[in-house]
Amino acid sequence: MSNPALALHDVSSGYRDAIVVRNVSLAIQPGEIVALVGKNGMGKTTLLKSIMGYLPKRGGSVTLFGQDVTRQPAHRVARARIAYAPQSRSLFHDLSVRDNLRLGLASDGLFDQRFADVEQLFPFLKGRMAQRAGTLSGGEQKMLLIARALMVRPALILIDEVTEGMQPSVIDRVAAALRHQRATHGTAILFVEQNVQFATTVADRYALLKLGEIVQTGDTGGADAQRDILRHLSV
Repeated sequence: MSNPALALHDVSSGYRDAIVVRNVSLAIQPGEIVALVGKNGMGKTTLLKSIMGYLPKRGGSVTLFGQDVTRQPAHRVARARIAYAPQSRSLFHDLSVRDNLRLGLASDGLFDQRFADVEQLFPFLKGRMAQRAGTLSGGEQKMLLIARALMVRPALILIDEVTEGMQPSVIDRVAAALRHQRATHGTAILFVEQNVQFATTVADRYALLKLGEIVQTGDTGGADAQRDILRHLSV
């Protein structure tokens, strides 16, 4: 059996003296999509930043495809073919769409080949290549952020609150893009989400995070999945 794309074992982390995430264990298999759901302030973003190496772990371990990256800095974690699309629009607003897309590529020679795939998912990008990223609409910036992550051809993608503030048509396009990425490239995906319909439609499984701890996991195809998630989000 192959190694999990991502394996967290008793991971704890936080900011300075504050422990935000406590003893989180979770495994994601290659090609699997998992939604991390929970109310605001429960530690979801902290967990993603800890996986990426932006925050130090206070305990536990993180492995990517069998490689221990627990103590590795973010730039080394990224080399393990992991991409991160944060909640804040971390684009270079003064750079063009094209320049944002080429960030992270090892060679400019890869651009045309990689963009040919991404263009199918987000066709509007082709006509905006020279436009400054900061002049795109909010939804377009979110799609550019996802497209930039896909350009790397990652084996694992971490995505934080991708649907926040998006119109339904844009949400549908992002959902299709994530499904295409998994089907075409076998990419594993962990995404943070409060849009329950999006989470249960796109993901195979969900994990509920409450006060920094995973309190429930389940298959999104279960008859009670949406009800159970909504119950936790409403209290």
